[in-house]
Amino acid sequence: SILFQRGIYEPEDFKMVKKYNINLLITNDDRVQAYISEIMEQVKKWIGSQSIKKLVLVILSKESREVMERWEFIIQIQKDLENEHIREKSESEIQNEIQAILRQLTASVSFLPILEEPCTFNVLAYTDKNAEVPQTWIDSDPKYIKFNQEQVKLRSFSTPYHSVDAMVSYRYRDY
Repeated sequence: SILFQRGIYEPEDFKMVKKYNINLLITNDDRVQAYISEIMEQVKKWIGSQSIKKLVLVILSKESREVMERWEFIIQIQKDLENEHIREKSESEIQNEIQAILRQLTASVSFLPILEEPCTFNVLAYTDKNAEVPQTWIDSDPKYIKFNQEQVKLRSFSTPYHSVDAMVSYRYRDY
């Protein structure tokens, strides 16, 4: 949805699917789908092993490689569920929270600056130092925005097992 909203690919490169009881736009590009699927499969493993801390979608200029936006999703996993008194949430409550985040992602286009140059994206995963990482993956710098940065905290959502806090950082231009 972020890739569509931010114009990373052409609108005709997306199709509508229904997930979490809401319509989402996902890419038709097989390579992008495979890349995202590989990442999400690994994220599921890291959630299962309680070793993921944060997932970051970085949007950067194709030409200069300058970071334009950083979409951060901070994942906090309940370490010891047996000793915690956690209120169980219904599936519909969790779906409503996810829907609210997705709506906020869509609405964020109204305050984010227009990306005036062709951009691409990268995904960064922050894990415990002992986490198993696929051999084909490489370490990266954090891809921070170097100048003129603004940050907006987005909604969070939680289940009895984990919570996700979201934030977008973006580069604004001084004209």
